[in-house]
Amino acid sequence: MSVQRIMSGQHVDAKRFLTDLDDWLAANTAQLVAWRRDFHTHPELSRSELRTTGIIVDELTKAGLSPRILPQGVGVVCDIGPAGPLVALRADMDALPIAELTGLPFSSTVEGVSHACGHDGHTAVLLGVGKALASMEDLPIGVRLVFQAAEEVMPGGALDAVTAGVTRGVSQIYALHCDPKLEVGKVGLRSGPITSAADHVELVLHSPGGHTSRPHLTADLIYAMGAVITGLPGVLSRRIDPRTSTVMVWGSVHAGDAPNAIPQEGRLRGTVRTGDHATWALLEPLVREIIEGLLAPLSVRYDLIYKRGVPPVVNDSVSTEVFRDAILSVSSEALADTAQSGGGEDFSWYLENVPGAMARLGVWSGHGPQVDLHQPNFDLDERALAVGVRTLAGIVLEASLRNR
Repeated sequence: MSVQRIMSGQHVDAKRFLTDLDDWLAANTAQLVAWRRDFHTHPELSRSELRTTGIIVDELTKAGLSPRILPQGVGVVCDIGPAGPLVALRADMDALPIAELTGLPFSSTVEGVSHACGHDGHTAVLLGVGKALASMEDLPIGVRLVFQAAEEVMPGGALDAVTAGVTRGVSQIYALHCDPKLEVGKVGLRSGPITSAADHVELVLHSPGGHTSRPHLTADLIYAMGAVITGLPGVLSRRIDPRTSTVMVWGSVHAGDAPNAIPQEGRLRGTVRTGDHATWALLEPLVREIIEGLLAPLSVRYDLIYKRGVPPVVNDSVSTEVFRDAILSVSSEALADTAQSGGGEDFSWYLENVPGAMARLGVWSGHGPQVDLHQPNFDLDERALAVGVRTLAGIVLEASLRNR
């Protein structure tokens, strides 16, 4: 549905909705920035977002709403507008165990913790959406705001939120995520998978140990580790369709101290990622099979800890169209294409229950380096906050027009 159709005389209430939204943004953009900077200065790790939760509850209550804290004591859900099927909008709140190196005047005051993934921006945007919608009369459809804890830890706080019932009565759910590769004013969208499944693999190997001059009298643990380090990614690449974008990468390898001693224990940790939902179900048994085959001739004992993470975020086609038109209502130039990411996102758990879509909010200023997410000097252009509010609130309008 085009911007022109939204603004036509056929939907006079749509024109008023967008006018009221723009008026709210004109009066409150500075407040959006203030919220974001406050969250940024006081980051909280996963499942410890108590201060952030309290601020959200206070602000929504002041707007005349009735927010509820989720059962874990962190995270908030709040319904706005008429009864009936709800459109849900989600933001994640947690920070990362990364020391901040931005030098900003509102840098993190918590040692070793920072909002290096932009969740401070996500939270400020959704809080702005809630306040803006609360200021309007006669919302066209019911809206559920979901402020979620613990996105950064697997398998993700979204599972806690789903267990708490946040998807009950929801017909669609939407979210934005900061993207430092997109210039501010742009929102990236695609139908189908937009993120990947991400699992953790930890392998602990055991050997009697021994002298490096006599590896034949023991189990050569380091050699066995090398066989798995190269063999598991290689065999997976021959057993899985390459079109699924499946990749296994090691991130941590530890064993031994002395150059002339075969150690008794070694530890490997890494991730397995895939862009295909069906392939995700096959990965754990296949990884176990491959590791067994690689280590069987080497007499090394092992313990494999395979932690399933999150499935891919797969944008529903209808929800993607709703998102597309909401983005275009911001500006005819706002919509951008985006590729599927190899990163994981626990928003996928909501989509196991209800249809929905995620888009990428451009936060690069257009000048200087494009610092990636999870880097200690990551920052976002705060002009993106108003774009995020305009986009997510626009979804409410677009969804209501389709439900008439």
